Amino acid sequence: MTRCVLTILLSVFIAFPSVAQDLKGRAHVVDGDTLWLGNIKVRLNGLDAPERGQPRYRAATKELERLVAGQIVLCKLNGEKSYDRYIGSCFVGDTDLAAAVIASGNALDCPRYSGGRYRKYETSDATRFIRQASYC
Repeated sequence: MTRCVLTILLSVFIAFPSVAQDLKGRAHVVDGDTLWLGNIKVRLNGLDAPERGQPRYRAATKELERLVAGQIVLCKLNGEKSYDRYIGSCFVGDTDLAAAVIASGNALDCPRYSGGRYRKYETSDATRFIRQASYC
């Protein structure tokens, strides 16, 4: 009985992390700043990608898809949630996915959450066409 309860609790912890932890595996892209890693939905920390219907939405989504295609993604969750997504910094090898999507000209830095670390990757073209989200 105790072993069964422990197995259930461990499964719940892995499926729904409540503390900072690392996840690793192949990812499925939802949009320009969100992906699924296994059964965990992850919001890329510090990235302000366009929402559906905004300029560059498709381009940001396609760029993130290109970056993760066939690759192993490592997400370092910080223990926080935004809506139904866990927040994390995600990488393919040494490539920070948020920095790469911003550098592609299809998203902006979200200084409220990044501390401004991605600002240097913003392109002047993106700052003209992409409206900063109100929470950034």
